[in-house]
Amino acid sequence: MLTTFPFHTVHLTVKKSSYKVAAVVLGLLCLLLLIGLITLEMEMVQLETSYRNLTKEKDQLQTRYNNLTEERDQLQKRFDDINNEINYLKRRDGWVIFRSNFYYISAVEKSWQESRNDCLEKGADLVIINNREEQEFTRTFKKAVWIGLTDMEREGKWKWVDGTPLTTSYWSSNEPNSNQGEDEDCAEIRKYDLERSWNDESCHHERFWICEKVLS
Repeated sequence: MLTTFPFHTVHLTVKKSSYKVAAVVLGLLCLLLLIGLITLEMEMVQLETSYRNLTKEKDQLQTRYNNLTEERDQLQKRFDDINNEINYLKRRDGWVIFRSNFYYISAVEKSWQESRNDCLEKGADLVIINNREEQEFTRTFKKAVWIGLTDMEREGKWKWVDGTPLTTSYWSSNEPNSNQGEDEDCAEIRKYDLERSWNDESCHHERFWICEKVLS
């Protein structure tokens, strides 16, 4: 015997199935939308972080650029000042250049202190011999000249005029010796021997002198 179902029963069953499918589809769409929103939010956070980092890096680069620009301007000013000073000294009589420093050899003789005062008035000081090359250079003047070395403060403790202690020396044989008990507290270049040309002498005696202007 053939079984039959009422039409309204079949219709309700199909309708319920359609609702379930629609609900599942809607749920999937909501899930996909949620995933999309989360992904978008994460990308937004990453973009904001990248933007902040780039902004910070840009500010750092700008600061660095400003510092370099300021440093460049300072170096340019220093270069211009040195160049002007070089040109000025070149125009003055008696100055010669050696290894980027300027030297002045006097044409008259004075005491050690008077000689130093003259150097200071010129914006320089009595020469400080720092190395063998400078020692050899000073001998080319072939005069007995004062240099910026003294033991006035303490006998036997020789210092340069900038306060640094003497380390490398070129004393003549048996010098310094304070000859005959006289206070010989100032140093001069007296001979032309490269290794043994210095002599201690009374600071009141008159000698030529060498000024040195360091271009720092």
